Amino acid sequence: MFVRPLMAVLPLSSETFHSIVMKKIRLRSTYIPGYRALLRLLFNSPSVPTESFGIQFDNPVGLAAGMDKKGENIPNWQNLGFGWIEIGGITLHPQKGNPKPRMFRSTKHSALINRMGFNNPGADAMAENLAKQKAKGKWSSIPVGINLGKSKITPNEEAAGDYAGTMERLWEFTDLFIVNVSSPNTPNLRELQAGSELDQILDACNHVNEKCAKEAGAATKPILVKISPDLSDEQVKAIADTAMGQGCAGIVATNTTTTRPAEGRVMNQTGGLSGAPLRSRSTEVVHILYEHTQGKLPIIGVGGISDADSAWEKIAAGACLLQLYSALVFEGPGVMKAINKGLNRKLKEHGYNSLAEAVGHAHRS
Repeated sequence: MFVRPLMAVLPLSSETFHSIVMKKIRLRSTYIPGYRALLRLLFNSPSVPTESFGIQFDNPVGLAAGMDKKGENIPNWQNLGFGWIEIGGITLHPQKGNPKPRMFRSTKHSALINRMGFNNPGADAMAENLAKQKAKGKWSSIPVGINLGKSKITPNEEAAGDYAGTMERLWEFTDLFIVNVSSPNTPNLRELQAGSELDQILDACNHVNEKCAKEAGAATKPILVKISPDLSDEQVKAIADTAMGQGCAGIVATNTTTTRPAEGRVMNQTGGLSGAPLRSRSTEVVHILYEHTQGKLPIIGVGGISDADSAWEKIAAGACLLQLYSALVFEGPGVMKAINKGLNRKLKEHGYNSLAEAVGHAHRS
């Protein structure tokens, strides 16, 4: 719970510290009576209800992919005030990821750099793990999304089958899927954002989605695409056109960036940068998407959100939901509560009755 003070005094790598925090949350929530209630008492967010993709959200602030890669704290994030979570990324084949060290933090820039490389147990092991959790009643009462990545050993020309295979194995465990074609840490992955490649991936995922829904006697799951902030404006628009053509539910804008705000020991590390330096470009991409699609394609805004002002900025640009990761590290677990409290205040100040009314209001001013 006390992330920032501990980070300052413990000589641990970012990845080691992350692992310790994840384990402590899981064990304490499982074995200490009243611990979950204590977290809710301290960090429970005020409600900012909204609906997207036919799913009800008590508040729009979600946990971004990468924090809970294995889904080990699925029932616990809601106690910290999140309105929804995204686990993963998960690939069809298990993989160890890139060599360590592979996660770095810059307190000066309120930024993280990672080159994790989709380290995860693979789709089959993940499905087994999630099935056990559900069977024991260890599940979330808030919506759960799953981030789909491409296995490093799978060539790009076979990417469609890789994504679709993971989706088929994990279909029953999620409320929505996010197709990640924009991580900078898997060789050549970002090339899959091009029109024809992305079209093939989404086509394969749509077929699996329809097949699984029919077998389950249920509705299909929303599929979104997560894009890079390093694309040109025209590339962003082209991806939006492809996503709409394939009936995608929305776009996540954006993933981490390979650009740097400065030079230095941490900033010279390769990998994807998240946090405060990403705020401006990610908001710009949300603006571009909203304007290009005339607000018809829902957008999840992520990148540099750390307070009510940065959250409101994304909503004004056109985001209907939000995600954060770095702010949880640098601001601590009270950040969700502060953001949602601030969003309610801003809705009142601007005369909106709901969050949905506020989405994209910068384009109507």
